Amino acid sequence: MKMNAAILTCSSLRTYVDIAQQKMNTDYPVIMIDRIHHVDPDRMKKIIQEELEENNLRIDTLLVAMGFCGGVWNQVRAVVRTVIPRVDDCVSMLLATDSKYIPNRKQAGHLYLYEEDPKDFSAFSLLRDYVKASDEFKGIDKEYLFHMWFDQYYFLDIIDTGYNNCYEEKYAEQAQENADMIHAALDYVPGSNIILEKLVSGNWDEQFLVAKEGDMIQHGDFF
Repeated sequence: MKMNAAILTCSSLRTYVDIAQQKMNTDYPVIMIDRIHHVDPDRMKKIIQEELEENNLRIDTLLVAMGFCGGVWNQVRAVVRTVIPRVDDCVSMLLATDSKYIPNRKQAGHLYLYEEDPKDFSAFSLLRDYVKASDEFKGIDKEYLFHMWFDQYYFLDIIDTGYNNCYEEKYAEQAQENADMIHAALDYVPGSNIILEKLVSGNWDEQFLVAKEGDMIQHGDFF
């Protein structure tokens, strides 16, 4: 499908966007948002709007390599045709291995690791970034926050996307360190890059919201 498009993604999925473009032989420009802003959906929504205005792209289609992300896309009016995977977040996106519409594929009590380099995932770095990104957490005891966030997880699952070399010894060792840090059992679960491949190739089915210019994007479009 020929289109004049750009891809909007958060930094957590940039590698997977690049892989999808290489596989599907596309070369759309990419606008990247730092994943640190996920902690505050309203702020992230504002930053996305600012980035799109700043880039001033002359496009007819915006391909969004993100999910609903806590409300980032709620009550947003599409300024061009906007295509978004109908998932709650990037984890559910990478857990998809088929074309069934399932907005949330995560399991309660499970934390997921999918980074290409496991050093990019760290319970401590996640904590630091969240405190840095939101005034809500400033001044609160770091140990208290750590337990508040991570005591709910009993499993750390590595998503085997086929691209993250997750069975290599160094990868497994780094993942095990993080599992030990939060007192969780380490395991592997299957995943894939199928949704991003369909996004960039224009193969949009029920897993995607396709909003026309002027449409109001809402919570009910995803769930």
